[in-house]
Amino acid sequence: MKSLIDILDLSTKEIDELMACAEDIISNPDKYADKCRRRKLASLFFEPSTRTRLSFEAAMIELGGSVLGFSEAQSSSAAKGESVADTARTVSAFADILVIRHPLEGAPLVAAMNVPIPVINAGDGGHNHPTQTLADLLTIQAEKGRMNHMTIGLCGDLKFGRTVHSLLQAMSRYDGIEFILISPDELKVPEHVKTDILEAGTCSYTETSNLMEVMPELDVLYMTRVQRERFISEADYVRLKDTYILTPDKLKAAKSDLTIMHPLPRVNEIPTIIDSDPRACYFKQVRYGKYIRMALILKLLEVD
Repeated sequence: MKSLIDILDLSTKEIDELMACAEDIISNPDKYADKCRRRKLASLFFEPSTRTRLSFEAAMIELGGSVLGFSEAQSSSAAKGESVADTARTVSAFADILVIRHPLEGAPLVAAMNVPIPVINAGDGGHNHPTQTLADLLTIQAEKGRMNHMTIGLCGDLKFGRTVHSLLQAMSRYDGIEFILISPDELKVPEHVKTDILEAGTCSYTETSNLMEVMPELDVLYMTRVQRERFISEADYVRLKDTYILTPDKLKAAKSDLTIMHPLPRVNEIPTIIDSDPRACYFKQVRYGKYIRMALILKLLEVD
């Protein structure tokens, strides 16, 4: 049974099929209302989450299924020292599909290696967040009408941002993609990501610390927060947290059809005044996330 641990587990053809399914769900929700009747999704969240956890739960419920699980490590036997493998094996006796978020990179893979049901990685440390990437891809497809020949600016924490790394992996496989990587030196994309993803594919990329300099070129601007939980030094976090703040003045230089995205939660990087700008798509991303997760659940459970 196939699992989704890394966005590269899916071919571009499979991604396109998932997006087509999600678009059909949006257009014909009643058709899917009982597709997962009597199926159960186990939601194992060892790290805090609002959008991802509730999105998966809403997705399964709207497919007619049910949900069980926990929303913090302290409410599970992990607090007693139980391993990820043992927790996953135990829960797999009660469910048909398992979703796991964990602070340790590789934990979802360990779970997948130890259970007979599909496992979905809902975020592992600073490594991967493939279903957020699927939500991002559906947003881009819906807003731009294409998945190729565009310039995408990724801004903020590009070092620890697992959503950034997964999006780079996914979009680098489409034709004519140019990435502009916007960050302070301390939060640049890791060298292994450049080597393994950006320089191994057909995309092109440039790096800069100046958002305003490149704003007019962007078709998509993917903002990220500086993640306090990834820093060892509080002083480093405080120094870097407000490096990039998107304002109406800064957007005057942007294209009229710019798509502004953010995986959320935001802190200071996008003020609420931007929410009314028609180019702001980050709350649309949340809605698209539910539909693409519905499509993914159907695929992994092999439901027609």
